[in-house]
Amino acid sequence: MDLDILVIGGIGIDTIVRVPSLPLPEVETIRPEPIESYVAHTGHGVALGSQLLGLRAALADVIGDDPEGDRIRRLYDDLRLPLHTTIHPSGTRRSVNLVAPDGQRLSLYDARHPAGLRVAPELWRENVARARHVHVSIMDFARHALPDALAAGCTISTDLHDWDGRNEFHKDFATTADIVFVSMSTLPPDAVDWIFANGRAKVVVAMAGADGSYLHVRDQAPQHLPAVDLPERPVVDSNGAGDAYVAAFLAKHLDGDTWSNAAVAGSVAGAWACGSPGTHTNLITAEELAARTRTIG
Repeated sequence: MDLDILVIGGIGIDTIVRVPSLPLPEVETIRPEPIESYVAHTGHGVALGSQLLGLRAALADVIGDDPEGDRIRRLYDDLRLPLHTTIHPSGTRRSVNLVAPDGQRLSLYDARHPAGLRVAPELWRENVARARHVHVSIMDFARHALPDALAAGCTISTDLHDWDGRNEFHKDFATTADIVFVSMSTLPPDAVDWIFANGRAKVVVAMAGADGSYLHVRDQAPQHLPAVDLPERPVVDSNGAGDAYVAAFLAKHLDGDTWSNAAVAGSVAGAWACGSPGTHTNLITAEELAARTRTIG
C-alpha cells in the first residue's frame, strides 16, 4: 500500500472574524481586526496535519466550480498533497468563524450540499484500495464510502464533532469506525458506552477543549489527559485544534504506538494549533511533535 491515510470529505473555506468577546455585545456595529480567509475545515486539517507528520496522505471530496474550489485546488498543487474531487453545482463549503481574544469560537457553517447527496464511488474507491487507513468526515456523501473501506480491510476513523449521542445522522459513522473522535460539548454520559455496544470501535477519544481529553479504550477504564500548556505558544485561536489532535493521534497509531501515547501526541498537536491565528496555518511537524512529547514524557 502506497498511501498511509485517505481522508474522505471535509474541505472548505473559513472566514475568520476576530471579535471582542463571545457572546457578541448587543450593539449595531463592531469593528473587528482585519478579516481573513483560509482553506480549512476538518478533512483538510487531518490531511495536511498528517502530511506534516510524515504520512503519505490524500484527500477526496466534493467541491464547487467556483473561486473557493479553485483556491483549494491551487493550494493542494502547491502542497503536493493529492486531491481527488467531484464537482457539484451547490458549490464549495464555507464557514464564518467568530473568534474571541481567548481563542474560543462560534462557527457559522454553510454545508452547501443538499441532504442525501450521493456521488460516484470512483471518487474514493481506487484510493481506498491503496490506503492503510481511511478517515471519513461526517459528510452525507461520505457515509457511502464506509462499506468500501471495510471491504478493503482498512482501519477507519471518524470525528463526530458535537454529536449529542442521539442524532441519527452520525450513527453510521459512529458504529463503523475503529477509532472514534467526538467533542464532549453536547455528549451525554451514555454515548461512549453506546458506541462500544453498537459498533466496532476499539477506542473512543472524547475531546474537552481546555479540560483536555478522555481516552476510552474498549474494556478498559477511561484515562483523562489534561490539556497541554505550551508557554511559547499561548492560545490565540482554537480553530483546527481538534483536527490537529486527530492527525497526531493517527500518526502515532499508524506508527504502532500505544493508544495512550497517541493521545499524548494529539494533546500536544492540539495545543500547538491553538498558538497561531487562523485555521490550519501552522500545524505541528514531526520534529516539533517529537521534541515536545519527549518533554512531557
